Amino acid sequence: MTLKPTAAQRKRITRLIDTAASQGDVKAEVEANHDDNRWWPTRITDPRMRMLAAGWSTRVNYRMIDSYSDVIIKADEAGFDTLASYTDLEVTDLARPIGLPQARIDYLRSLNTLIEQWAKTDTDPATLDRQTLIQEIADQVRGASYKVAQCAVLYARGYHCGIIPVDSGMVTKLAPALNISLPSGPRAHEDFRHLLEGTITADPAAFRAMAERHQHKVTIPDDTAPTWWAHLVLIYFKRLYLNKPPTRLCTRRPLCPATLDCKHTAR
Repeated sequence: MTLKPTAAQRKRITRLIDTAASQGDVKAEVEANHDDNRWWPTRITDPRMRMLAAGWSTRVNYRMIDSYSDVIIKADEAGFDTLASYTDLEVTDLARPIGLPQARIDYLRSLNTLIEQWAKTDTDPATLDRQTLIQEIADQVRGASYKVAQCAVLYARGYHCGIIPVDSGMVTKLAPALNISLPSGPRAHEDFRHLLEGTITADPAAFRAMAERHQHKVTIPDDTAPTWWAHLVLIYFKRLYLNKPPTRLCTRRPLCPATLDCKHTAR
């Protein structure tokens, strides 16, 4: 069953996105990564390679982005079929700059097995609803779970497919800031995703207007809800403001409705 946000949750999520989008440093990161994301670039077009790139981006920190990009470019140049035929040693050599070679091998092998299963059963993953596809990847691809499966499906289907991926920091830091209680374990990523997506799709025009009001120079297709924009606003707010809380961040959230620069931060 899909979890739906309450009116109070939608209000808090909307208010936080509005605050986050108004910050200059968040805006700069969103603009730099919205139309062509550095982690999941548009130059990669094969959905299989996109699912691989999303999985291989895990456990890669921001300082390693250039190394990660080089690995993904080389993998894409080889092509998914060739990459799947590589020996473990060849995969290890390719993925060495981003570390965790066995995890990269396991993800590639199990992803390829799932893709081969789809082919044997004449299943076109493009026709599966996103919930089913996320569940299959989470269940059958090693190292995926929900948070990676969400990313894999989003990248495979395109930035504006309606998915808002939820990473661990969003569960442990962003949800508490919104006074949202989540279950323990992997399911938290799915529950929070549904709450965020439900908020944006409940009133997509309001979030489009929000992006325009804060003068974000991004291209949001006319026929889509701005879920990708909202994801980037939240992920960069989390990275810039919640991972290492600065003095501007209110310490009395969620009791205090403010997020930044309230009377409590001045004490």
